[in-house]
Amino acid sequence: MRAFLICCAFIWATFQQSNMQLPIPATESNCCEGDILLLLDSSGSVTNYEFSRFLRFLATLLSVFSLGRGHVRVGLLQVGTESNLAFGLDVHTDQRSLQKALERVQQLQGDTNTENALRDAQQLLRAAGGNVPRILLWLTDGASPGDVGQVMSELKAEGVFVLAVSAVHGNYRLLRDAVSPPSESHLYVVDIDDIEIITEDLRDAIIKIIQANRLQVVNLTPRTATLQWRPLLTAATGYYQLQYYSVRNPAIGSLQYLSGDSISVELTDLVPDTAYTATLLPGPNQRLFNALSVNFSTPSEVLGPTVVSVPDSGPYHIRVEWGPPQVAQVLRYTVEYSAFPSGRVHMLTLQSQQNFSLLTGLVPATQYLVTVSALYAGGKERAMSVRACTKEATAALPALLDLQLSPVPQQDLWQVTWQAHQEHLKGYWLTWEQDKPVDSISKPSALYLPPTTGATHLSHVSPSSRVCMSPVYSSGRGDGICCSAEKPSDWRRTFP
Repeated sequence: MRAFLICCAFIWATFQQSNMQLPIPATESNCCEGDILLLLDSSGSVTNYEFSRFLRFLATLLSVFSLGRGHVRVGLLQVGTESNLAFGLDVHTDQRSLQKALERVQQLQGDTNTENALRDAQQLLRAAGGNVPRILLWLTDGASPGDVGQVMSELKAEGVFVLAVSAVHGNYRLLRDAVSPPSESHLYVVDIDDIEIITEDLRDAIIKIIQANRLQVVNLTPRTATLQWRPLLTAATGYYQLQYYSVRNPAIGSLQYLSGDSISVELTDLVPDTAYTATLLPGPNQRLFNALSVNFSTPSEVLGPTVVSVPDSGPYHIRVEWGPPQVAQVLRYTVEYSAFPSGRVHMLTLQSQQNFSLLTGLVPATQYLVTVSALYAGGKERAMSVRACTKEATAALPALLDLQLSPVPQQDLWQVTWQAHQEHLKGYWLTWEQDKPVDSISKPSALYLPPTTGATHLSHVSPSSRVCMSPVYSSGRGDGICCSAEKPSDWRRTFP
């Protein structure tokens, strides 16, 4: 019986070991160059099962990369009460060594001191040096990681790309703020039993960051293209030679030289709907670097306008705007508008530099059809329409009925009394100029009074000061009345 139990234990242990091992890939990708530091939660809040699943996931995720300097360097830092560096970035130079190391990693248990581990990770990534992209991949169950926002912000400010994988019970808002944008491809919240389903997406996100050929098109229009690359030189160590040309006609192209501290360039005067090849060669020690190249095609030129909007309207006007601006291609714009569906058509002709028009003399509370047409130099014409409504015309608000201003005998006070229409009244707006102190200028004062008041007193009123009051209604302010503090019997006049 004992021999049988020993045999069963041996079989179970063999099964567990084979379940963890991952076949070494026959071919590895030389696509990438960069540093990946794994920050693995090894605290007591992570179950043994979750911990082993995280390790197997990492083994699969990283199995495609060529390792070592000039390729991909991988390090593993564990989170616990005290952080532990399982292996550094320069330890493993082949997949077999990395896979064996992942099998040997033991869980720390203890508290989840993520903030302390992040400080250690920051120092490790700073010491890594080089001009390659750096990634911090954080794997956590999300349970009480602590205040990690400050450290994560510092890492991202230092150029580190932060990616995260969390069990379902993690704090999503904290994780979303921690990772580098875009969070859609840099943050994965998944049940630990289904973690394999994110392998390809996460690997693609990593490759996008550390791909070795960093010459890429980051902005492309029919006539321009912006190329961007990872820095290889400095202004003191060399320069770049950039050549680009049309695939259909290589004779149509350009050759230019760029400073060694350049990381991007905008190509202009391109032809729409055309395939191009661009090659960037670092110099003068050209044999030390491979040429970077990229192929791209300019899109067809979109004849506009493609967007017509109405940002503002009133009872008698509509403001219409359109885009995109195409000053070099458009000869003129035509704006046609009419009351919908069968009103008289009005037309305006505008210069190519203009991208808006104010349509006036309209009828309140009416729907209009507005059409903006662009006439191009080649004779083509494109148009786009939008419907807009004018607002209802509102009746004039009631004015203040009466305002009286009189001095209070033997006191430095003025009594203010007034009358107004009470329907929909919300209050009163009272303004006056205070008596100025010595060596100072007088300052205007304002006071909002409730609708139930009909009188008040003002002190320190400046001589000849104008005291003005307006009624405030739910839909706006009515006309007010102003008084002069100097002439109590001949001072009244209305103002709009």
